[in-house]
Amino acid sequence: MEVFIHHIYEYQKGIRNLILHTTEKENIDFIKNKLNAENISFIIYPLGCNRINVFFGAKECVEVIKNIDKPSLTTYTPEEDFMLGIMLGYDRRRQCERYLKFKEREKIKIA
Repeated sequence: MEVFIHHIYEYQKGIRNLILHTTEKENIDFIKNKLNAENISFIIYPLGCNRINVFFGAKECVEVIKNIDKPSLTTYTPEEDFMLGIMLGYDRRRQCERYLKFKEREKIKIA
């Protein structure tokens, strides 16, 4: 849980606006209680049987994730994946490269 606590620190210091934290399902109560106590917006999605993805941070960023409304990252469109990567603070150039690879795969599937 040290990484989770550090993610909260990064959010509160303004280093990141949105965090994706993956952890064991058994930590869900601790996570909910901590984020509620800190008044941090969040959404939790199951990841298989024993793990969860926790998105948390700025309310408007979490609202974007809620509006995408896809609990599995594997079902994101290339555009949604690109936007998520940028929101999480990933390297822009690499996100562009990743997006272009996804789009190229789409072209191959259609052909």
